[in-house]
Formats: sequence, structure tokens, C-alpha cells
Amino acid sequence: MPVTRLFINKAKALSLTAIFCGVCLAQEPAFVAFKTAAEPATPSNMVLPEAPSQHRFWDKENWMLFSTVAAFSAADFGITRANLANGGRELNPVTRLFSGSTAGLAVNFAGETAGVVGLSYFFHRTGHHKLERIAPLANIAASAFAVTYDLRHR
Repeated sequence: MPVTRLFINKAKALSLTAIFCGVCLAQEPAFVAFKTAAEPATPSNMVLPEAPSQHRFWDKENWMLFSTVAAFSAADFGITRANLANGGRELNPVTRLFSGSTAGLAVNFAGETAGVVGLSYFFHRTGHHKLERIAPLANIAASAFAVTYDLRHR
């Protein structure tokens, strides 16, 4: 498994998320004042703009994204386990901690999947719906790269 490159890519994605997360959380709804010539703007006649349409967290798109995340994690687990059983070594230093047993490796990939769902839910609850979709997409891309690399370097 090309863990070095994979680990670097995941670290970059995590760093970017951490850097911009504080900026994203600093958003507040903007107050829009509608004034007429006869009536000055007061807090009683200020209105909020319409909120963007909310969607349920477990909507069809998230189901598809999380199913894909789980499928790629399962594929990555299977290929990594097969490579380790045939004398290969784990290059990802985080996954290497769990690669001593099949159960440990399964826990690692299950935890990765749960972490993606949890991060996406956090973004959903804080109103950052684009980031909610980007988190699983980034994991899908990283896992697809890892699976492809593992298959090419058997």
C-alpha cells in the first residue's frame, strides 16, 4: 500500500480542513434591513433572509457517498490484508499500528469510515453542507488511489 503518498495526501486534506474550519465556523446569518422612506430601520422591521433549503442528513446523496466510502474501505482492507499476508508491509504509519492482526486492521478501516461519517455529520449540523459532501469525496479519492496503487504493486 502506498501509504507514504496516501498518508501525505490525507494529511494535506486534514490540514486544509483544520485551517478553514475556524473560518467556516465564524459565519453568522446576515441581517437585511428593509427601509422605506417614511420608516427608519429598527430591529422590529429587520428581517432575516430566507435560509437555504435544509436537507436531511441521511438523504439519497449521502447514502450513496457513505456507501461508496464503505465499499472503498472494504476493498482497501481486503487488498491490504492480502498484501500483508503475502509478505508485504504497511507503509502508512497510522495503519501500521493496527496491521498486526486482521481484527486490528478491520477496526482501522471501520474507524476511518465512521470518522468520515462523523465529520460529515458535524459539517451538516453546523450548516456547512458543501463541506458535508466534500469530506466523503476526499476519502473516496484517497481510498481509490490506495486501492489502485495496491493492485498495481502486488
